[in-house]
Amino acid sequence: MKKEKNGKYLAEFVYGGTDGAVTTFAVVAGAIGASLSSAVILILGFANLFADGFSMAVSNYLSVKSERELHARHGHIKLERKNPLKTAIATFLSFFIIGLVPLIFFVLALIFPDLENSKFTYSIILTACAFAFVGFVKGDIVGNNRIKSSIETLLIGSLAASIAYLVGFILKGLLI
Repeated sequence: MKKEKNGKYLAEFVYGGTDGAVTTFAVVAGAIGASLSSAVILILGFANLFADGFSMAVSNYLSVKSERELHARHGHIKLERKNPLKTAIATFLSFFIIGLVPLIFFVLALIFPDLENSKFTYSIILTACAFAFVGFVKGDIVGNNRIKSSIETLLIGSLAASIAYLVGFILKGLLI
């Protein structure tokens, strides 16, 4: 008999992880597109990780809490009741951990100067791997094709990342 995988916080993992990678890579790609420095990328990237991750966690907490209150007030029976605090923590952790991926080589380039010229390329590769990982885990837990799920998440994340780079590139002229 096949053991069922627990997907209780899958939504928070997928939502938090995908958004963490997208928004942090958007900072990286937008800043690279605008020809900003690595220092600016790291400052904005880490500010994004903490502030946006916290914002998403708080929003998740309030959303789940509101849903529980609504169902309790109207006497609806809910099959699965998620703990608002646990969903907030799951959202923040997945956002932060997966969202850290696009910044790894920018941090490593501070320690290993030989990485300076290739840090954006490595950031793209690692971020693509992060998107694929989130999709793979999602596919595995829900019982879908893991490769197809990985590709889907990779394509959606890559589209968002491309938009960020393009916007940075277009708006770079404002930095006069």
